[in-house]
Amino acid sequence: MSVIKVEDIAHVRFRAPDLGRMAQYLADFGLLPADARTDRLYVRGRGSAPFVHVTELGEPAFLAVGFRAQSLADLAALSTATGAPVEDHDAPGGGRIVRLKDPDGHGVEVVAGQSPAAEVAIESPPAWNSAHGRPRLRTVKRVAAGSATVMRLGHAVLNVSDFRASEAWYKGLFGFLTSDEIAVAPEFSLGAFLRCDRGDSPTDHHTLFLAQLPTGPGFNHAAFEVQDLDDLMRGHAHLKAAGADPEWGVGRHVLGSQVFDYWRDPWGFTLEHWTDGDLLTAADPPRKASIQELMGVQWGMPMPSTMGG
Repeated sequence: MSVIKVEDIAHVRFRAPDLGRMAQYLADFGLLPADARTDRLYVRGRGSAPFVHVTELGEPAFLAVGFRAQSLADLAALSTATGAPVEDHDAPGGGRIVRLKDPDGHGVEVVAGQSPAAEVAIESPPAWNSAHGRPRLRTVKRVAAGSATVMRLGHAVLNVSDFRASEAWYKGLFGFLTSDEIAVAPEFSLGAFLRCDRGDSPTDHHTLFLAQLPTGPGFNHAAFEVQDLDDLMRGHAHLKAAGADPEWGVGRHVLGSQVFDYWRDPWGFTLEHWTDGDLLTAADPPRKASIQELMGVQWGMPMPSTMGG
């Protein structure tokens, strides 16, 4: 039994020396301003999360991944189990927060009681016509130029020094379930895609991926859901025109099935656009997968060596 069961990822936290430059990059990436202060920058998607990405002023670094607990009572239980205090959360949406360190020293922040943001209205995209159905009649499709329409933060990937130790820590505290475990040999797995346990409610194939790689522990990437494939490709063209640093894409993953597009921010941290991922419930059993499935694509560009961290 876990201490609590988190219901989703909440945010990722970084540090960078130029908040203005970061604000421009995140706008090109498709995120919206949530709050700007002299020492930190908050941005959001179009959903109800008050913010999904925060940058503090300072030397470049990944600081923390945040998860959303179901209640303030869960934060109290987490505090009792870990000894970490429950604090007021000085951020858009307010609420309360518990700050922890995982076995590799990665910051882990668990929030609850936040006030939701007003969702940003967006136009429904035109229907897709295919050989199986042609619902778009007497209407032309035109994809306007511009940044992608980021809806929400979907998952984060952390490189760890000991997968089994990290897996036990995250599952024991937060109730994560395994979707796919990457088995390199019968006696050794290098990581796993973990999803939230939301019972019968469908949830993303993974909210967190832990990977024990030769490069050692650190931040790998964070992934943001966009509206659809047209929106992802529009964002790709916009970032390319803005001179952003591409890393991997466009393609479709094997594990999780997402269409993906990875880019690096001005300080080298990888952010992903994705769409059309798998949804599972707690009834779906864990699966063993191969390194070839992890690195492979159903179509698109092969994985570059830089994706190891």
